[in-house]
Amino acid sequence: MNDVSAPRDRLAEIAHSLEDWESNELAAFVARQPERKEDFRTFGGFPLKRVYTPLDTADIPPEDIGLPGRYPFTRGPYPTMYRGRFWTMRQIAGFGTAEDTNQRFKYLISQGQTGLSTDFDMPTLMGYDSDHPMSEGEVGREGVAIDTLADMEALFEGIDLENISVSMTINPSAWILLAMYVALAEKRGLDLNRLSGTIQADILKEYMAQKEWIFPIEPSVRIVRDCITYCARNMKRYNPINISGYHISEAGSSPLQEVAFTLANAITYVEEVTKTGMDVDEFAPRLAFFFVCQTDFFEEIAKFRAARRVYAKIMRERFGAKDPASMRLRFHCQTAAATLTKPQYKVNIVRTGFQALAAVLGGAQSLHTNGMDEAFAIPTEEAMKLALRTQQVVAHETRVPDVIDPVGGSYFLESLTSQYEMAIFDILDEVDRRGGTIKLINEGWFQRHIADFAYELAIKKQDGDHPVVGVNCYVEEAEEPDIEIHPYDPTTADRQIARLNEVRASRDEATVQNLLEKLKAVARNEDENIVPVTIELVRAGASMGDIVEALRTVWGTYRETPVF
Repeated sequence: MNDVSAPRDRLAEIAHSLEDWESNELAAFVARQPERKEDFRTFGGFPLKRVYTPLDTADIPPEDIGLPGRYPFTRGPYPTMYRGRFWTMRQIAGFGTAEDTNQRFKYLISQGQTGLSTDFDMPTLMGYDSDHPMSEGEVGREGVAIDTLADMEALFEGIDLENISVSMTINPSAWILLAMYVALAEKRGLDLNRLSGTIQADILKEYMAQKEWIFPIEPSVRIVRDCITYCARNMKRYNPINISGYHISEAGSSPLQEVAFTLANAITYVEEVTKTGMDVDEFAPRLAFFFVCQTDFFEEIAKFRAARRVYAKIMRERFGAKDPASMRLRFHCQTAAATLTKPQYKVNIVRTGFQALAAVLGGAQSLHTNGMDEAFAIPTEEAMKLALRTQQVVAHETRVPDVIDPVGGSYFLESLTSQYEMAIFDILDEVDRRGGTIKLINEGWFQRHIADFAYELAIKKQDGDHPVVGVNCYVEEAEEPDIEIHPYDPTTADRQIARLNEVRASRDEATVQNLLEKLKAVARNEDENIVPVTIELVRAGASMGDIVEALRTVWGTYRETPVF
């Protein structure tokens, strides 16, 4: 028997065996004990077979599965994965003033956290100073308030920035936070090429999903381009963007839409940077991603593996990348805040544990696990510690990290991974046919798809077709939860505004005003990079609001066309 006919004969035997099993053992058993009357599908809608066999993987090229650290990176971006080192363990923190959050950072580091992740309050996200009328009641409430470089200095006081990775979750005003971070590092005499971490900076998903923007789409994308090109030439270890599916998912998308829409955004950013003449291999190795891990265990693992494979093919085949590092999708993962419930809130610990395990099996490079009390407020220290301990149990007790891609080769998982790959490319092809990402954002195409899936899921939860323990099944009588939530300090705004006024009183106002005029000139010149002048401004004492308001006079603001 020759080598070609042997596999075919073997598959024929398996097909015959499967047919015989269905006609005999299965049929007899189902006659006595019927299966659940459900439409068996993944959370994202992919149909599920009863059982998977080698027949389901027969058409998958072995090179598409491959080996860890080798194109197309299905099994992981690095050859040793967690046998070399564990993923970066991040717990996001941010509330009150910079000093308040600095204390939380130091507490988490003392508990074994290996990377910092920063949440900013709504005024900071939207580019308002803390004393702006729009900031009233919001200063330090849902994140830390940052107005000036003085705040950034207080935020990272006593923290070695060359030896810990710092992630900053901020988008429309991200480049200003980057400028402050650079100015702080330079003031400390640090080597910018030794700094690691990321600003999120992914503005396109804001227009799609999270709805936090300042300027129109085109200048906002230009800012992202400038961050990427600046960091590629000045901060060799720093990720200038975290291209984010997390917020697309939290807005209500399906897991498939989360990945496909995120990759559509990534394509747009790569196109914008290459238009400047920068070679793709000069900047692409530092592009990073951010995904959610939802509750459908195997679907999430398949989603992550497919995302790596699709990205690798896009970067090599569409953009001509030659450096394997340019094709290597690296991602931060967060467990799903949208799955957290107030009823029976301690069950959130279990949800988070399984989501964390799926993220690790999917090959995440860093991970944030949600606190059990986040459905109520900013997590308490106790909730944050327990969430961090969840990661540490996965790392040290389960032995899951000891083998790379331990679920790889599963007939079900490999089949689902390939289905995901094909479905992602189908969506990306449709985006191209319809005119590209920015055009479709303006038309509300992405927004409609997200809204439709969110509506369908809401109906399923209401009808009980999508079970949520404690909410629509295994429900207990309503009672006041025995929970201590994180308090909001009413002195926060006063303390924050006092420092802002101190900075204004001590700075050279003429220098600041001259630099603001220079900023406007740079903004009008599409070919100039906006980051260097922003660094000059924050170093001179300019506030977040000073910079944003100056640019509003050049670029204006953005109004979304409502989607119905």
